[in-house]
Amino acid sequence: MLEFSEHPHQILREAARILMPEGQIVISGFNPFSLWGLPRLLGRHRQEYPWRGNFISLGRIKDWLALLGFEVEGGRMCCYVPPVSGEKWLNRFRFLEAAGDRWWALAGGVYFLQAKKRVHGMRLITPAWTERAAAKKALKPLAQKTLTEKTPK
Repeated sequence: MLEFSEHPHQILREAARILMPEGQIVISGFNPFSLWGLPRLLGRHRQEYPWRGNFISLGRIKDWLALLGFEVEGGRMCCYVPPVSGEKWLNRFRFLEAAGDRWWALAGGVYFLQAKKRVHGMRLITPAWTERAAAKKALKPLAQKTLTEKTPK
């Protein structure tokens, strides 16, 4: 949904607003710096889905999440094979999928992110004014001798 919205950062802001503290969000998107983003950059398939969306880079999504108070817990890239439709071409590029995580980890066509909303706790510190503490700190009157009392000799 982020890639097909005019204001994707507002969608993330709304998700952050309604998510409870320590809640999790999973985001998936198309990587513009991959073989999947190449047809879009070349102008082909501009009117077909998913190519008509505005692909958002992984770094930008991580920045937005950090600004909204999320901590990225994990993520994964997948779909290293270019988006071809023929079985013959899929078989030719199958080696890319097998070695993708190891050799070109950031070139996956699709990414997944798992993030957790972090909210800093607040603890109210109240003054420790109690009657006992106030009584201890107050000046105690000294015992005074009265005139009627007899003093020992």
